[in-house]
Amino acid sequence: MAHPPFPRVLVDEAHGQAWSIRPDVVARMNPAHPRDSGYVEAAAELRRRGCAVAAHLAGPLAGGVLERHDVLVLAHPSDPVWERTVPGGSPKLSPDELDAVERFVRAGGGLVVLGECEQDKYGNNLNELLGRFGVHIANTTVQDPARNLRGVATWVRADLDGPPAGEDVLAGVADVCFYRAATIDAAPEDARVLCRTAATASVPGAPLAVAVEAGRGRIAVFADSDLFGDDSIDELDHRALWANTVAWAAGGRAVPPVTTAGALGRPAWPRLKEAVTALRELQAPDGSIDADATALVDRIVAAVEELAPGFPHDERYLTALVGDLRRWAAEGFGVPDFLDALLEFHPERDRADGREHLVVFPMYTQNGSPDRKLEALIVRAVWPGWLAELEAAKYDNPMFVPISFVDFTAGYDTNSAVLFPETVAMREVPRFTWGGIFCDREAARFRAVGRAAADTLRLAVPPDAARLLDDQRLAQDAFVLWDLVHDRTHTRGDLPFDPFMVKQRMPYWMYALEELRCDLNAYREAVALEDAGIPYGRLVRYAILFDRLFRFPITGGRVKNYDGLGGQLLFAHLHRAGVLRWTDNVLRIDWRAVSGAVLDLCAAIERLYHDGIDRSRVAHWLSAHELVASYVAPNPASTWAKGPEALPMDGPPRGLVDAVLPDEFPLNTFYEALHRRLRDVVAATSGITG
Repeated sequence: MAHPPFPRVLVDEAHGQAWSIRPDVVARMNPAHPRDSGYVEAAAELRRRGCAVAAHLAGPLAGGVLERHDVLVLAHPSDPVWERTVPGGSPKLSPDELDAVERFVRAGGGLVVLGECEQDKYGNNLNELLGRFGVHIANTTVQDPARNLRGVATWVRADLDGPPAGEDVLAGVADVCFYRAATIDAAPEDARVLCRTAATASVPGAPLAVAVEAGRGRIAVFADSDLFGDDSIDELDHRALWANTVAWAAGGRAVPPVTTAGALGRPAWPRLKEAVTALRELQAPDGSIDADATALVDRIVAAVEELAPGFPHDERYLTALVGDLRRWAAEGFGVPDFLDALLEFHPERDRADGREHLVVFPMYTQNGSPDRKLEALIVRAVWPGWLAELEAAKYDNPMFVPISFVDFTAGYDTNSAVLFPETVAMREVPRFTWGGIFCDREAARFRAVGRAAADTLRLAVPPDAARLLDDQRLAQDAFVLWDLVHDRTHTRGDLPFDPFMVKQRMPYWMYALEELRCDLNAYREAVALEDAGIPYGRLVRYAILFDRLFRFPITGGRVKNYDGLGGQLLFAHLHRAGVLRWTDNVLRIDWRAVSGAVLDLCAAIERLYHDGIDRSRVAHWLSAHELVASYVAPNPASTWAKGPEALPMDGPPRGLVDAVLPDEFPLNTFYEALHRRLRDVVAATSGITG
C-alpha cells in the first residue's frame, strides 16, 4: 500500500463504546443531548488536518484491520448498564484482539485509550491491555475544590508538565479540564506525564494523562473521555491537545523513502551522463572547447536519440537539442548557443504529476557554478491533484514548474535548487515562459537543518511539525505550495519598484524585504488555507518558520546575504514580541501566539511598501533601512546607520549602493553560536536531494 501523507486513524465502535464518530448513531444513542455521546467533532478535526478517519463497526480487531491504519482509538468501552453505547459488541477485547493490538503497537502503531472515573465498573478490559505496556487506570474519581472549572469539584483543571525537547504533545496547550476523571499509574521509566492533578486535588500530583513508547509504537492514555467529546472539545485547549495526541501517536510508523525509477533505469542514461561529464572537462568557463570533441558529441547525440522515445512530450525539444549539438560541433565548439532547443522546451504546458523530462543544456547553475558547461538531468514534475486544483482556483501561476531530481551531472551537485531558462547559453534572450524549482532539494535541506537546529536548541516541536521534518514526501508537498504562492506574490500588492529586482541595483536589504514579504504573504495564505480545511496550509506555516529562522541566516556567506537578513529580521521580531525566547540554552516558541506575530510583521512590511509609492527611490531605501535596523543592529561601521547626512546624497544612486557594507547587518550572538554548531550540517546539504 502506498504511504499516505497524513495518519490513518481507526476509531473502534465494535466494543460497546460510549462514543461514536457517526452523527446518525450519536443521534440514536442520545436523542436529548447527542453532543454528550459524540466524537463527531474530534473526527472532523482530524480530517481537517488531513487524517483519514474511519470507524471499526464489527468484527475483531485482528488480521489486517489494524495494519491498514496508523492509530487505533479506544474510547471508553462500557457495559450498557452504565452508559448509552453503540449497539452490539462486548466491551471486552478478546485474547486474540489483545495480542493483535499489542503487536500493532510494538511494530510502530499508535494507540489512544480514553478511560473513565471508577474505571473497574464499566466491564471493559482496558487495563488488561494497558498492563502490557506498564500502564493502569485507577478505580477512583478525583475532586479538586480549588482548581476546577465553573466551581464543579469533579471538573478538575490539570497541571501541565513543561515541554521536553523533541515532540511536544502539549504544543499550543495551556489549559485542560478533566470531567470526572480517574488517575493513572505508569510504570515505564520513560513514561511522560502530560497532565496531572493539582496540589489541591483529592489525589494530589497524580497523572491524568500519560504518553508511553513501546517497541516502535506509541500509546497515549487519558483518565477521562469527556474532554474530547462534542460538548467539551472546544473548552480550553482540548481541540489542540486531541490533534497533537493523535499526530504524536502516529509518529512511530516508519516513513518509507521517496523512490525514483523511470528513465534512470534505461541503459542509455549512464552513457549520456558519462559522455557529458567527459565533455565538461574540456569546456572553458564560457562553455567553449579548444579541442575537437566531435566524438563525445556523437556519443551524447546517440544516447539522447535512444532515450527520446521515452519522452514523447519533449519530442520537438529533443529534436532541436540534437540539432544544436551538431551545429555546435560543426562550427568548431565556440561559445555554445542552444536557443533553438530552449524555445522548444515547455515543461509548463503539461505539469502532469510524475512526468519526467530529459534536460540537456550548457548552463550555469544558480548558487552553484557560474560556468556555462553542459549539464544533463532527468527531472520529474511534482504536481499532485490537490495542488493543481488550488492553482486553478486561487493561485494561478502558469510559469511555475515544481520538479524533483531523478539524476544529474556535476553542475547540480551543488546548492542550486532551480532550473531556469535564463541560465542557458544562447545568442539572444527570449521571453521566458517557465521556471523550475527543485522542491525535493529544498525539502531535504529544510529537514536536515531544521531537525539539527531543533535538537541543538532543545526546541519542543508540535507532533505534526515533527512529522514534516521526518517525511520527505510531505515536506516536498509543503514546499511546492509555499513556492507556488511565494512566486506569484512578487507581482502582487503595493509595489513601489520593479518586482523583478534583478533589473535594478539597490541595497541588498531591499531584496531581503521583498523575499521576506513574499514568504510572509505565503504564511498568511497558509493560515487561510488551514482555516478552510486544507491541511497542507499548516505544514507550510511550519516550513516557512523553520527555514526562515534556522536555515536562511546561517547558510551562505556574509556578503550581502539577503535571505539570511530576512531570517534575522523575523527572529528579532518574534523575540521582541515575546513569542520566541532563548533562555537557559533552550529555545521556546509560543505556538499559540506565533501566527499573530508573524502576520504583524507582514503588515509592517506591507505598510512600508504602501507608503513607498509616495516616496522617492532613495527615501524608500532609507525607510527600509530604518525598519530593518529597528530590529537587527547594523554594523557599527555602517554609513547608512548614521542617516542621510552621512551619505553621498549629491551623486547618483549607485554611490549610495556602494556605501552599503558587505555585512551591513551582522549576525547576532545567537546566530553566531548556531552557525558554529550547525556549519557541518549546512555544508552537507550541498547536492542533497532527499
